[in-house]
Parts: sequence; structure tokens; C-alpha cells
Amino acid sequence: MSIFFAEGLLEWNRKSNRREMPWKGEKDPYKIWISEIILQQTRVEQGWAYYERFISNFPTVDHLAQATEDQVFKLWEGLGYYTRCRNLIATARFISHARGGRFPDTYEEISKLKGIGPYTAAAISSFAFNLPHAVVDGNVIRVLSRVFGIDAPVNEGSSRKLFSNLANELMGLHNPAAYNQAIMDFGATVCKPKSPECGNCPFREECKAFNLQLVNKLPNKQKKPAKKKRYFHYLIIDHNGELYLKKRKGKDIWQNLFEFCLYESDMLLEAEEFVKTEFFRTKLENTPYYIVHVSPARKQQLTHQELNGRFFRIQVKTKPQGLDEYIPVAENDISKLALPRFILSYLHEKV
Repeated sequence: MSIFFAEGLLEWNRKSNRREMPWKGEKDPYKIWISEIILQQTRVEQGWAYYERFISNFPTVDHLAQATEDQVFKLWEGLGYYTRCRNLIATARFISHARGGRFPDTYEEISKLKGIGPYTAAAISSFAFNLPHAVVDGNVIRVLSRVFGIDAPVNEGSSRKLFSNLANELMGLHNPAAYNQAIMDFGATVCKPKSPECGNCPFREECKAFNLQLVNKLPNKQKKPAKKKRYFHYLIIDHNGELYLKKRKGKDIWQNLFEFCLYESDMLLEAEEFVKTEFFRTKLENTPYYIVHVSPARKQQLTHQELNGRFFRIQVKTKPQGLDEYIPVAENDISKLALPRFILSYLHEKV
């Protein structure tokens, strides 16, 4: 079955695979790395334009290393999971400064780079250097789980190792780059999560999930714990056409992105409740204000969190004294800053 599977997959890739992506067939490890980091937790359709903008602005790792953090974060804006962006900057600077711009060419050395795990290391080493390291992502796990009838919970560490060992065994040494690309494309276009095209599958006769009518039950995913709910209240202070923002620090979400004055509570507040908070009084320091706009409640889903929030825009004639850590930004210049999608979506709707 192992030899049959690999050969059947490569034959499908030659004859039937029509999936196009700008990084497909790329041999430059830098460009492969950029594409893989962007595609972590991001759909191909969304990541495509980001990849092209990154390569246009930073065609080499040295160009990326020389960019300012704000420049890179602005290009990343809207992709989310900003730890990826911070690691991207750190790794680019390491390769440029410590390695003279030369990308490492072994799986072991690639794995040591910040922000690069087993999947990304396998992708770079196989696509750029044709080394025999199998990629194991959601598409690959789904294909292997169904074809070989594996019902081990895919979100457990021991199961990941099982799928990784099987993927490497199946790949062989002949053409790792083609095999890895083929199995990912096969999972994305034929063995899809929903409505898989079993009628077009070359493994239908051997597929255990198909023959046992388990296609919709595999892979086996355990239920995720309930998401943590958070409640954000953004105070937008307008003084002579300038709005006050600061850059987020610490280990929380959206590190290094800009935001308005934020008050977080254990429930979502209405305007009459928000203006009574100590946060509101401290920020304004008895400065007269006029409420311009209060947004409806808004929601955004993150991987492990659910964000609920509301925006409160006020007008003041004198600068409040409680804004020492904030910087005034002309409203027309806010678009030049890197902002969280939660804030971006509000601003775009207000335009």
C-alpha cells in the first residue's frame, strides 16, 4: 500500500492537479519560508495577496531584515496571529546578520530558526532542497486518516507523531518536493473537509474510510474547550482632528500593534455605564467632552478567545491630562499604522 499510495499520488499530481499558487514550484528558501509563515492559520485565498506584497516590498531576506518593525507590521496588518510577524522579523535579521543572508540548507538547521516548527522546516527543506522530510498539516492528516482508516484523535501529541511517522514512511526518497506538494493539494481539492470528491479519488477502492462509510467521521477531532470571552471598550479621543493611540506591549494579543485607549471589563458596558468608570474619569481628568458616536456591540473570533467590544468616540476642546503614554495622530494618518483587525473593521465601516 505504501508504494502504491506514493505512486498513485504522484500520478494524480501529474495528470489532474490544477491547483495554482504563486509560490508553487518555488526553490528559493526565503520565498518558501515567507509563504509558509503567512499560510499558518491563514487560508490560501487570503494569504495570496499578502505573499505578493511581502515579496514585492522585501524581495530578499536582507531587505526584510533592514525594514523597521512598523513597516513589516503594516504589511502584515489583518493577518492576525502577530507572533508570526515578530518571529519573521527576528529570523530575517538573524539570517542576514549572523549568516550573511544565506538561508540554512538542512532540516536540522532550519528547525533551529525562531518561529519555525517541524511542518515549516519540512516544507522548506523539501521544496527548496528536495530533502526527504514529510510535511504534516491538516490536509495531510485528513488524507492519511481517511485512506488508512486511522481514528486516533488528531489533536493529541501522540497522534501527531503517528501521522508524522506514516507520512515519512509513505514519502520515500524519490521526489520529496513533488510528493509533499501533491498530498497537500490532494487534501485541499479532493479529500476536502466537507463534501470530499470521493468519485474523483484514485484511492477510492483502497480507502478504508470510503469503504466503511466513515468519510464524514474522519479525522477524529476531540471537542475544543470553550473560548475565553473578553470585553473591550475603546475610547477614541478626538482633539483638533488628532486621535490618541499607543502601541500594545506585553505578552497579550496584538503585541506591537497600535490601539486607542482600551478599557477591558468582565462584561460589555453601555455608554452611560462606561462614562462612570474610573478609567474614563482618569483619562479625561475632568476635561469637558462631547460624545460623537457609540458603536453597536462588535465581535471577533480568535483561536482561543472571543472578543466582544464597543467604540466610544468623544470630542474634546483641550487635551486631557491622562494621556501621557499615548501619541496624537492625525486622523488621516492612522491608516499608516499597523492596527488590529478589530479596530480596522470599525474604522472601515465608519469611512
